Amino acid sequence: MTDAILKVKNLKKVYDNKPAVDGISFEVKKGEIFGILGPNGAGKTTTLEMIETLREVDGGSILVNGINVAERPNEVKQIIGVQPQTAAFQDKQKLSEIIEMFAAAYGEKVNVQEFLDDVQLGDKINNYAEQLSGGQRQRLSIAAALVHSPKVFFLDEPTTGLDPQARRNLWDLVRFIRDRGVTVILTTHYMDEAELLCDRVAIMDNGKIISLDKPSNLIKQLLGRGFKKEQKVEQANLEDVFIDLTGKGLRD
Repeated sequence: MTDAILKVKNLKKVYDNKPAVDGISFEVKKGEIFGILGPNGAGKTTTLEMIETLREVDGGSILVNGINVAERPNEVKQIIGVQPQTAAFQDKQKLSEIIEMFAAAYGEKVNVQEFLDDVQLGDKINNYAEQLSGGQRQRLSIAAALVHSPKVFFLDEPTTGLDPQARRNLWDLVRFIRDRGVTVILTTHYMDEAELLCDRVAIMDNGKIISLDKPSNLIKQLLGRGFKKEQKVEQANLEDVFIDLTGKGLRD
């Protein structure tokens, strides 16, 4: 894959003589949304944390934009953005101050209003972090992670606990980030989310990648193996009803 921005080869992580990540290999193309799926304990978060330089690599190699993560972690940190599962900010810090602080950490100067406008928080620029809802905190976390214009952006279960409006809004935000030329890598437990957002997904279990392809291809492969379920075609579901009745707008 000549246009790969991430190359993972035979990656391993061991805890108490038990492999948490067991020799996985995959590549991610520039400009795609790539999902890593799997049950709890499959090794998804550990894999991300090694790529993000947050955990030591026990075996194998990771190249981000041609930079070896184990050998040059500080250079990797300059070109990646990370949005963790739980966003934590100082409660009495204004949103403008938070963005300025993150930008200063990277030696950047940014237009704070534009950054907050991009994540639909422009009208909250002088609010304190403690005044934000869960969805707003997630969007602020994304804005803070993008202040240095990263090449690769990581999201770990970004929509967990969000209401339907906030969830769909975050999907649009992920696409917006991708459309700006940023490669997005995410984990999620929501299969509908992965199917709608991801260009390709890797499915992990017991520390191994057991399948990797486009969501549509994986579905075709399952059907090709003879899988059948009751055919029930609906034009809408309960979430669509909820959105229609309560509106698509964010409840800030």
